[in-house]
Amino acid sequence: MSVLVYVEIGKGKIKKSSLEAVNYGARIAAQLNTKVIAIVIGDGDFSDLGKAGANKVFKLNNEKLSNFDGIYLTEAIAQVATAENSTVIVFSHDFTGKEVAPRIAAKFKAGIVAGAVDNPIISGESFSVLKNVFSGKATALYSISSSKKIISILPNSFPVKLDGEAAELLDFNVNLDNVTSPIKVIAVKKDTAELNLSDADVVVSAGRGLKGPENWGMVEELATMLGAATACSRPVADMNWRPHHEHVGQTGVAIRPNLYFAIGISGAIQHLAGVNGSKTIVVINSDKDAPFFKSADYGIVGDAFEVVPKLIQAVKNFKANQN
Repeated sequence: MSVLVYVEIGKGKIKKSSLEAVNYGARIAAQLNTKVIAIVIGDGDFSDLGKAGANKVFKLNNEKLSNFDGIYLTEAIAQVATAENSTVIVFSHDFTGKEVAPRIAAKFKAGIVAGAVDNPIISGESFSVLKNVFSGKATALYSISSSKKIISILPNSFPVKLDGEAAELLDFNVNLDNVTSPIKVIAVKKDTAELNLSDADVVVSAGRGLKGPENWGMVEELATMLGAATACSRPVADMNWRPHHEHVGQTGVAIRPNLYFAIGISGAIQHLAGVNGSKTIVVINSDKDAPFFKSADYGIVGDAFEVVPKLIQAVKNFKANQN
């Protein structure tokens, strides 16, 4: 028996959301008195995986995994889970987790909770797992009683702890000879942003109130000043003002940063569903009746083209006084 955790690497480093997932798996393993196995694809510094609680790290080897095709990845994870008798498989609730975790659940006929926000309550063979429902307006406790259990956790739901010991690094050769995929990868475009959106503690987001992509400079400048990631509303991504991987909301990336700036975003329910887990929300909008103000911790009624430059200058002055 073991707890298996899928880990992603970004720019040669373990993603923060994956370290959260390993921590989560380690807490489950401690209750089950078993070990944690982390699986990775690609090269990088894996030392933090042991510190996060992994006992073993399997590096998956197969050329077909290079483009992260969900069909091949599902089979690869299933092979490790079978070989190591993994009764619990943990993912981060990101793009990969949303695609692969349900496939794994279907393959093993396993119960699944997608988007967990708390540690499971374990009672015998049953897990009770808390997750958000109704676009984040409520929480529900789901019970999993299947022999295998699949859980994906919302990023930034748990603090990362790195107090464990070194993990054993091993190669795992995956056999995908009899697996085919209808997906044809034409090109791979890598995200060049310094911060991964799901992992960011601070996010600066903007919407149609900015009137065009040419005005995004002040959003990026504010983000740089705050060490933040940039994001956008769905209409902005649909109009190709910003790349689609920056779209946050119900149909985009769900985020839970410590601080979220919403500039020129009205606050439709679909957008709120993806950001209402933020610890602090600051809204800047010229419309005093914008729905977003009802969810904001702080609100500024004003023209973004006047407010944001003043905010940038205030941050510059604050930083200057700290030196």
